[in-house]
Amino acid sequence: MTREVDLSLLRAFVAVAETGGMTAAGRHLNLTQAAVSQQIKRLEEFFDTELFDRTQRKPELTNAGERLLAHAERMLSLNEEIWGLMTSRGYEGEVRLGVPHDIIGVFMPPILREFSRAWPRVEVTLVCTPTNALLRSLEQGEVDVILTTEAKPNDRSQLLLSDQLVWVGAPGGSAHERNPLPVTLGDEQCTFRAATVKVLGGTGRDWRFTCSASEMSAFHASLEADLAVAPLLSQTVPEPLEILDTSHGLPPLPTYYINMYVAPTDPSPIALELAKHISRSFSSRFTRAA
Repeated sequence: MTREVDLSLLRAFVAVAETGGMTAAGRHLNLTQAAVSQQIKRLEEFFDTELFDRTQRKPELTNAGERLLAHAERMLSLNEEIWGLMTSRGYEGEVRLGVPHDIIGVFMPPILREFSRAWPRVEVTLVCTPTNALLRSLEQGEVDVILTTEAKPNDRSQLLLSDQLVWVGAPGGSAHERNPLPVTLGDEQCTFRAATVKVLGGTGRDWRFTCSASEMSAFHASLEADLAVAPLLSQTVPEPLEILDTSHGLPPLPTYYINMYVAPTDPSPIALELAKHISRSFSSRFTRAA
């Protein structure tokens, strides 16, 4: 039997461990839940050991899985480091990256971890504010690279991901049945606010805002408590929240886009390298099609 570990199987394993579920991992990897399960099964057969305890509500790492996780992350990071080493020159210095709060926790940790390991002398300073504020900061030269969530792509940015905006609520909850419909959103700068108001205004259904929360833990807590429903990108829905489809009586929401902008005037080589790294990581980890 070959002793070469398939990186795609390790990538699926790490995705399940990081997201806490086969379905969420599939959204990140552009695979079906069944395909992710099959990859985990192949990896377990390769090592002849169970990596996840499937008797729980969501997959939990076994002792063998916990031993593998750190090494799998290192192997994937080393793969990214080798790529960076062989395709780019060494960099050092600071780069300022802006990311909206609603996508930073879902998409960025593994991407930034790999970048940091590939270029350990580069300091990444994170700025976490809504899209509109990030666009202003970019124009004023306060950040070098930004990611945004916007209603459309444009020729000034690079499209990283297109994703369906979906209604989200507590599993088995009843908030979607209430009248008026309770809706929670981010603060007044929330990029989904205008689209949500427009869609709800066209339904004739009475609705009301229950709260505005720019801090994601408070936002998710209000949903998990079944106080309201909210719009989120489908690939950012955390467990245990669930997507509410048309059978729940809620109107369909539009597609949104994660775009990346680089400083328009004399971007630094480090900023360009970070942008290339983010683009490559999104391409390998996520699907662009909604």
